[in-house]
Amino acid sequence: MNIHPNDMQALPDRDEAEAALSRLRQWAAAASDSEINDLDPALARLLSDEGYPLLSRRYPAGFDADEGYRASLPDLQNGPASLIRGSRRTIQHVGISNFRLPIRYRTRAGGEISLESAVTGTVSLEADKKGINMSRIMRSFYAHAEKTFSFEVIEAALDDYKADLGTLDARIQMRFSYPLRVDSLRSGLSGYQYYDIALELVERGGERLRIVHLDYVYSSTCPCSLELSEHARRERRQLATPHSQRSVARISVVLAGTDRLWFEDLIDMARRAVPTETQVMVKREDEQAFAELNAANPIFVEDAARLFSAELEQDERIGDFRIVASHQESLHSHDAVSILTEGPTFEAASLDPGLFGTLHHVR
Repeated sequence: MNIHPNDMQALPDRDEAEAALSRLRQWAAAASDSEINDLDPALARLLSDEGYPLLSRRYPAGFDADEGYRASLPDLQNGPASLIRGSRRTIQHVGISNFRLPIRYRTRAGGEISLESAVTGTVSLEADKKGINMSRIMRSFYAHAEKTFSFEVIEAALDDYKADLGTLDARIQMRFSYPLRVDSLRSGLSGYQYYDIALELVERGGERLRIVHLDYVYSSTCPCSLELSEHARRERRQLATPHSQRSVARISVVLAGTDRLWFEDLIDMARRAVPTETQVMVKREDEQAFAELNAANPIFVEDAARLFSAELEQDERIGDFRIVASHQESLHSHDAVSILTEGPTFEAASLDPGLFGTLHHVR
């Protein structure tokens, strides 16, 4: 037997629900938005003339975004200055980083090579502009990547997106790993050495600078340690070995004049300055040769910076330059570092806290 308590109320039927909704709408017509929201935020949807739409959960694969539809899409980045958040100030650089695509490069031997390149592209943003359309930077690169080479791609892309984005200053940098076949010292073997290179085009105040960055990896034998080891051998007949370590120099040069500076040219300069480049293919005779080469070229980090500088300053194709060297010590638990600059381009009162950390090459 079912027992119904006296206070149990029956659910309202449809007519009663419609009457209640009509009464609610009468109240809402005279109420403010905040009053409606305070009562129940869901009422705004319930009282809407159009009602709350039922949304499709299926992806519309056949939908065509025609020109009219695209024109109706909201574009907050190109909105009015009233949408700016925070202080209304000029931003020196805003854009994209690590956008990747294949770019063709010419080689000194007359051929060409296609390499995956990582692009960083930025523009200045005036104080009264909300933002930029970053996809235009990528579209500019795709428009030119298959037609031109290296710096020509950057020049054309920069022209395009400066015009599209209506900006004053701009900067594009492309990073890639450049393979070059290198012979071993004595065995006759050869293998590919990979050089981290970046091309940078900077436009500021109507002036353009073309900059090449090269990371050159070499071995540095400490002159002090070498002499102390020889002293132990000579004076006490004690076997001792000098310490040496993998070292990196980031060589950055501003291109000057009209003659082309090939990547291979810059690598050759680095080798002439400091010939103890790390090796690719090594047999026993090569390892012995490398030990002899290091003994013939012991260098402190100060020496390295000055030796690289001596090579760069002789070449008329190079204007301003900077050398950042890091000897990643096997004796100490810290690194030995130096920076040498020529000209105003690379002058800096402050150091990026992570600068020397980027010179640790791990393959």
